[in-house]
Amino acid sequence: MKNPCLFPEILEGLNSAKADTKYGCVKALRLVSEQRPEVLYPHFDFFVHLLEHENKIFQWNAACVLSHLARVDVQDKFAAIFKQYFSPILGPVMITAANVMQGGARVAQAKPQLAGRIAEEILKVARARYQTTECRNVAIGHAIIALGKMLPLLPNPAPAVRFVRKQTRNPRPATRKKAERFLKLRLGTLGSPR
Repeated sequence: MKNPCLFPEILEGLNSAKADTKYGCVKALRLVSEQRPEVLYPHFDFFVHLLEHENKIFQWNAACVLSHLARVDVQDKFAAIFKQYFSPILGPVMITAANVMQGGARVAQAKPQLAGRIAEEILKVARARYQTTECRNVAIGHAIIALGKMLPLLPNPAPAVRFVRKQTRNPRPATRKKAERFLKLRLGTLGSPR
């Protein structure tokens, strides 16, 4: 979106009855947030409202957009939505939780002073309730990836490392592999926090 004046037209497209138009517009907003977050930052509150939208795809994209806007959050607006942003981690929708955890890793990169608090929120996946146990194991895999991206930023990496070590016995093979990869790749640079 080279022209910020197009924002109202894109917003109008979000209300379209045509799925192609609606989801094309939300994808455009996500792409702009990745490449030029400063263009969307004046509309921060709009994306906060989308976190509560009835359309889950809008929620997922809002979480993504807000995580990119953290890079240009000079007014520290993210602080006011911290709890709201991370609340989906406890469930019940695994995909929403996964998007929030991945977004949390991006927020931690942009705002390293929040990394410890963000890790605490991500670690809540251990007691989350999703539709199935398998959904929880998938979400744990997303948590491992997010924590891996954040590990060097954590003032106390030990809780994250303990959580990941436990997941080497996770019943989901893909999640076990993520835990093993995390321990192999990440701990070599940090030593071995207990």
